[in-house]
Amino acid sequence: MTEAFVFDGVVAGYGDTTVLRGIGGAVRPGCVLGVLGRNGVGKTTLMRALAGFLPLMSGSVRFGPRELAKVPAHARLAAGIAYSPQEDTVFTELSVGENLRLHLADGGMARYAPYFEAFPRLAERGAQRAGSLSGGERKLLAFTRTLALDAAVTLMDEPTEGVQPENIERMSRLVRARCEAGAGFVIVEQNLSFVLRTADEVLLLDHGEAVLAGPIGGFSRSDLEGRLVV
Repeated sequence: MTEAFVFDGVVAGYGDTTVLRGIGGAVRPGCVLGVLGRNGVGKTTLMRALAGFLPLMSGSVRFGPRELAKVPAHARLAAGIAYSPQEDTVFTELSVGENLRLHLADGGMARYAPYFEAFPRLAERGAQRAGSLSGGERKLLAFTRTLALDAAVTLMDEPTEGVQPENIERMSRLVRARCEAGAGFVIVEQNLSFVLRTADEVLLLDHGEAVLAGPIGGFSRSDLEGRLVV
C-alpha cells in the first residue's frame, strides 16, 4: 500500500433515517485506525458504508486518487479493500479447511502458515465442520481468512468479540505484522485494550458524529473510557 484510504463527509443511513453525519478519517500505509463508541452510535453503519454495502447519502470514500463510492461491494477486494463484518461469515456446513480454501483460485494453504502458528487449533481442526467451532474460534477463522487476503486496506468490525485474551494478543501482533508490510486497517472494537495496543489513530463516534479523533498516543485510557461510559 502506497496511498491513503480516505473517507470524508460521510453521511449514510437506512431509508429516511440518517445515522452518520459527516464522518471523516484517513488510514495511511502501515497504520491502524481504531473506531470506538458505545453500542448503537453508528460504528457498524460506518463500516458498511466504507465497504460499499450501504450507499452514501453524501461524502466520499477514496483509495489514493480513486473514488470508491460508486464501486460495488463485490468489486472492492479487486480495488484493494477487504471487509470482515461483525456478523458470523463462516460457512458452518463446510470444514475449517474448506472455509479457508473456498475463495482461493489455486487452493493453496501456504499463506496461512503464520496464522496456523498463532492459532494452531485452526490447523488441527482443518477437517472439522466449521459450525462445530465455538463462537470465538469462528471469529479467529474469519479473521485468519480475511488477513490472509493480504489486502492493501482491511476493514474489520468487532474482530475480537468472544475471543480468548491470549488469542486477542496474537491477533494484535498479526495486524501489526501486516502493517509492517505496508497494509492499513480500519477496526471497530469494543475491546479498548486491543485498540490501545494495536491502533495508531482513534476515531470515537457518538450519535452518528465524530466526537474525538487523533493519534492514539494523545489520549489516556481514562480519556477514552470516560467517553465510552453509558
